[in-house]
Amino acid sequence: MNPVLLAGVIIVNLALISYSIAILTEQIKQTVDRFVLFFLTTGVLLDITATACMIIGSANSFATLHGIIGYSALAVMLADAVLLWKLWWKEKKPAFVNRKLNLYSRYAYAWWVIAYITGAVIVALG
Repeated sequence: MNPVLLAGVIIVNLALISYSIAILTEQIKQTVDRFVLFFLTTGVLLDITATACMIIGSANSFATLHGIIGYSALAVMLADAVLLWKLWWKEKKPAFVNRKLNLYSRYAYAWWVIAYITGAVIVALG
């Protein structure tokens, strides 16, 4: 496997761990705090890095079905991070996450996991 693509695969697994810690904590506590923001922001940065590695390391066009799913998943997770940062920034302390944002975070994470799984299937079959 191409070393840049391999780095992308490793980094996207770290993004999965980071996103999972952030979103599961936010879902259980229904609050956003520095812990959630740290892991969510780390997940977004890792995801951006992994996406760049996969684009650079792949022989395929960046406009594949998996690519489009992945880019949209990254976009919704980035939007979730921005919304949670804005909520925290208002309070500058742990803040209650309303039902609407809590649900958005859940769906954004689920969409990201679908993108992750489609990528894993592509790697397994390739």
